[in-house]
Amino acid sequence: MRASSFLLALCLCAASVEPASAARTWITNVTVVSPESLDRVAKGSVVIEDGRIVAVNRSTDATPPADATVVDGNGGYLIPGLIDSHVHVSIVPGSVPPNTAPADVLRAYSEQQPRSFLYYGYTSLVDLAAYSDAERQRFRRAPLHPDLHDCGPAIVLPGGYPSIYFPPDVAYRVFPNFVVDPAHADAAPPGTNLEEHTPEAAVARVKKAGGICAKIFIERGFRKGNLPVPDAKMLARFRAAATEQGLVLVAHASAVRAQTEALDAGVDVIAHGLWNWEALENEPQVPPPIAALLDRIAKQRVGYQPTIQVLYGESQYFNAAYLDDPRLLDVVPASMVEWFRTPEAQAMKKHLTASEPGATDRQLYEIYERFPLRRVRQATRRLAEKHAKFVFGTDTPSGPVYGNVPGLNEYLEMRNLRDAGLSLEQIFLAATLENARQFKLDREVGSIEPGKAANLVLLKKSPLESIDAYDSIVTVWLHGAAIPRSQLAANPARPSPPAAR
Repeated sequence: MRASSFLLALCLCAASVEPASAARTWITNVTVVSPESLDRVAKGSVVIEDGRIVAVNRSTDATPPADATVVDGNGGYLIPGLIDSHVHVSIVPGSVPPNTAPADVLRAYSEQQPRSFLYYGYTSLVDLAAYSDAERQRFRRAPLHPDLHDCGPAIVLPGGYPSIYFPPDVAYRVFPNFVVDPAHADAAPPGTNLEEHTPEAAVARVKKAGGICAKIFIERGFRKGNLPVPDAKMLARFRAAATEQGLVLVAHASAVRAQTEALDAGVDVIAHGLWNWEALENEPQVPPPIAALLDRIAKQRVGYQPTIQVLYGESQYFNAAYLDDPRLLDVVPASMVEWFRTPEAQAMKKHLTASEPGATDRQLYEIYERFPLRRVRQATRRLAEKHAKFVFGTDTPSGPVYGNVPGLNEYLEMRNLRDAGLSLEQIFLAATLENARQFKLDREVGSIEPGKAANLVLLKKSPLESIDAYDSIVTVWLHGAAIPRSQLAANPARPSPPAAR
């Protein structure tokens, strides 16, 4: 998450039940598009039973199993459920502590949030920093919700990012899984048992909490900063501990030096694009030192998340047209969109403008475009040309900015990646099988294969022909239960495609 956009949101708990699925369903008259077999995209059918895929037929002469519910896909395209491996379900867009949004707005958003991810076909999520166990449980209790995995409690250094943005007494409550460098033991709270705050102890707590990954932060500050970060020895200990615990090691890193250190440490995933070119930020093209770093990222096959939409989300405070985008009403309650227009929801704008006093909204919007957005697009294009291993992640929402709303944020990030030079195939793989493999979820999800969970999405268009296909969803299957897209909308005012029958 970005320093300028990080804060927690109010916990709203709601009891719910899981959706039930038909015992056996035959989805026919579809083109099966699965990432492990893109050389065999063909018309056919899929059989699901008790929430799992039991057969995939790539022919038009198959017959339905006995007693199966027949679903006519009307010539659409069937893909696996999409995966976003970088979300934060504890954070509410626009609402900064002490939760400036009205209680009824927060409640409406809390109820809609899981459905908004499903609205755009995201059936699996990874929360990269589990700030609130109560919020994660609230999300999982929703009647309809994507499968939610997480990295357990975030691992931070005292006085480091992101704990530095909280008063010390609050920071240690929000981030209890901190690690103390013995050389700077005075930075820890009084009475800290140093043996309980080593890299090994922190990673073990993540494992005990059920995390599938451990996230560390290599962030000195988004402009010029000198926040403490793990040194090479500590990074090596994190790497060894994550390997021992069987966890994926994820590093927040968005600057040249930080991404170099992440590579040296052998992390599995770099969770952000190269926004900060440091001393080379004014170079019009990718300079040789940065090209060499990007080529190394591609060669080492590190999972990479450009997260371009994070920056666009912040820049929306300087774009008057954003709040009139009708797509917001698909994923956010109307009451919240109206609240976004109030001074309380504009609090982050003041923070984002602090470094450019006197600049107009237009000038600030152009600054985003001229510097961080240009840099991250150029870096991402270089990685795409070098066939880097992209894993789709959005950092949704990256903080209490209202420009990063669930579901729509994912779709816009796909458009960003396409504009930055990724092929449609690269984007499709990143959001399906590459993500599943990188986070060790591929036995369950990521492709349309027998034995895997029946998390599926029916599109009217092919995702290998147009990025718009991801906004042509007809039906989402969640563990075998069919959900028409129209039933997932926050405000069913915009026409949706008819559900498969």
